Amino acid sequence: QVQLVESGGGSVQAGGSLRLSCTASGHNVRSNSSIVCMAWFRQAQGKGREGVAFIDTKGRTYEADSVKGRFTISLDNAKSTVTLQMNSLKVEESGMYFCAAGGACRLDSDYVDYWGQGTQVTVSS
Repeated sequence: QVQLVESGGGSVQAGGSLRLSCTASGHNVRSNSSIVCMAWFRQAQGKGREGVAFIDTKGRTYEADSVKGRFTISLDNAKSTVTLQMNSLKVEESGMYFCAAGGACRLDSDYVDYWGQGTQVTVSS
């Protein structure tokens, strides 16, 4: 079983930056063959969960069009930690941000095997 623990959420003004981290405890990402990708999803109040970015165990990344050029996902395999650097944040990007891990690299919650508990991001105008 893999546990994902997020940190780094908080409040920031529009245009500001936040850095989210997620550590997979119990297993090293590289040694757990069932984990091919780690990802970040977000969910605004009253809306569905939306995929933001993923990274595979070889370091290949994909970001959703809405965040491309502003958000960067990275992975430290040795520490089993995935990080999401978020720059130029917008008010509408407020919400709960969830770390995810699974056996497929898709920004689709149906392909997620493990979820973190989420960390709140609030962007004010």
